[in-house]
Amino acid sequence: MSQTAMQNRPVIETDTRFDVELRKVFKVFNGETVVRGIDIGIRQGEFFSILGPSGCGKTTTLRLIAGFEEPSAGEVLIRGKSMSGVPAYRRPVNTVFQSYALFSHLSVWENIAFGLRIKRQSKAEIQNRVQEALRLVKMEPFARRYPAQLSGGQQQRVAVARALVNRPTVVLLDEPLGALDLKLRKEMQVELSTLHKNLGVTFVMVTHDQEEALSLSDRIAVMHDGRLEQIGTPNQIYDYPQTPFVADFIGDTNLFKGQIETTDYAMLQVRTDRGLKILVKPTESSNGSTPGRVVVSVRPEKIQLSLEKPSSSVNCFEGRLMHTMYLGTHVHYLVELLSGDRLTVLQPNRAKLAAEPDSSLYIHWAETDCLALTA
Repeated sequence: MSQTAMQNRPVIETDTRFDVELRKVFKVFNGETVVRGIDIGIRQGEFFSILGPSGCGKTTTLRLIAGFEEPSAGEVLIRGKSMSGVPAYRRPVNTVFQSYALFSHLSVWENIAFGLRIKRQSKAEIQNRVQEALRLVKMEPFARRYPAQLSGGQQQRVAVARALVNRPTVVLLDEPLGALDLKLRKEMQVELSTLHKNLGVTFVMVTHDQEEALSLSDRIAVMHDGRLEQIGTPNQIYDYPQTPFVADFIGDTNLFKGQIETTDYAMLQVRTDRGLKILVKPTESSNGSTPGRVVVSVRPEKIQLSLEKPSSSVNCFEGRLMHTMYLGTHVHYLVELLSGDRLTVLQPNRAKLAAEPDSSLYIHWAETDCLALTA
């Protein structure tokens, strides 16, 4: 680059709190925009998850950070440095893939050492760093085994060790537990979380598994149709979703479409399309709400059931029990209201309702246990 061009190049203001930044990033494939102007700042040492359904653009976003793809517009920065034109192998990141991508003809030790050998590290340095990586993932006894001789969980640990051995600024995890069975996935969630806390390295994980994201992450970015719907802590994402999509995608919820009829600082009154009157305590995001279309979200575990009509008439509706499903720790109920709305209710099994299918009953919840979201 000429001296004049370098002088004219715009200076990028950086935020030293962030290990990774995406600024107004777009990605277009064959005329189709799959990532639409997203802004993300991932803090140093954070476990950050990008969550969304298949085709939402989350894996493409991870590939943009890794350098496997270049943005069509916008900027990717790592530790404050622009990655524009920087190839994947020169970026201070390493990726753990769902398939693990281990070399079947190399032992565990050789798989972990592979990247260091490519970088022409000394034999002593390779020996020390591979041993350290093996110790971190508790795979020292398996150093001479080959991938085919390992369980899925052990292969996952080797893939993580191979990523860590290069001492990257950021570890990228592409559906890292997706190939494991449910029991092993739960165990590896705990191990991955412990490993992250011990290392203090920034982890960025892509997943479609809501429970996995909620249990592992410091913060979560929810994506839909190439856009960011919301960024927040697991508690914020679950208890205070900002859009109907987030409310519906994260866990289970009951949604009522309707219209705000009256509003003040203390209460919103919503009339649903089927004629129910629902009272909602305003939140920070809905304090300025004016009469208009909204979607009311009520989590199944927030709803109470009773065979007798409760003394409080707030958000209390009559219906009939359609179905009961025992889930061990909880019982799942399907209730149809007189309005025709069908709701799911989740209660601890110790509070099991003594009611037969088609029994008449009442459901109710507090005005603080529901949210009004802009439709």
